[in-house]
Amino acid sequence: MEERLQKVIAQSGICSRRKAEELILAGKVKVNGSTITTLGTKVDSRDRITVNGKTLSKEEKVYYVLNKPKGCVTTVKDDKDRDTVMNYVPANPRVFPVGRLDYDTSGVLLLTNDGEFANQMMHPRYHLPKTYEINLQGMLTEDDVKKLRKGFTYQGEKYSPAKVFIKNKDYARDRMLVDLTIYEGRNHQVKKMMEALGHEVRRLNRSRFGFVTVDDLKPGQARRLKPYDVRKLVAMAQEESK
Repeated sequence: MEERLQKVIAQSGICSRRKAEELILAGKVKVNGSTITTLGTKVDSRDRITVNGKTLSKEEKVYYVLNKPKGCVTTVKDDKDRDTVMNYVPANPRVFPVGRLDYDTSGVLLLTNDGEFANQMMHPRYHLPKTYEINLQGMLTEDDVKKLRKGFTYQGEKYSPAKVFIKNKDYARDRMLVDLTIYEGRNHQVKKMMEALGHEVRRLNRSRFGFVTVDDLKPGQARRLKPYDVRKLVAMAQEESK
């Protein structure tokens, strides 16, 4: 069966589909020795594909969920020699993180070698819900909650409506524990949203990605997702994109 070249590259696990398209347009991809620069070119399993001079290998697709601990970076390598999330998953087959969590943010992080799956989990059009538990300095007002639920713009960034659930209020220390569910995935988004309301995030934990949680995992522990879980996430992403 023939498939689009960029999809095959993404499925090999070396990059996302968007990055694969960039590589094709840059003339970095060859099929059976011929350089391809046209997006949408069809290939099949008999074709020999090379990217940056390296032949694509067909790895087994694997999918992990990690309970990311605080104090590690969400990168494959770090030039400052800091602890990375790669230290908490098996080295083979090679995987990469799906999106990012900040250095001081903990919780649910997916890792895979399936570029197509990663693209569906990260791309804005799919709107997968992500829930964060926020330890907040200060109290959200009723107006703050309404603003979050309605959506708002801050420093040129437009934030879509979010779900808000107040878990606990500590009046003595002027702190609040809040669950916030968002449908986007911009860098530092939750912190920026709270900053827009005049509050400081003391601790941040992603407690849910789609339906996936890490309630059964200690910080630094990972487990493989079952095929059913992967299919359910993909179906959920496709449904949210409609």
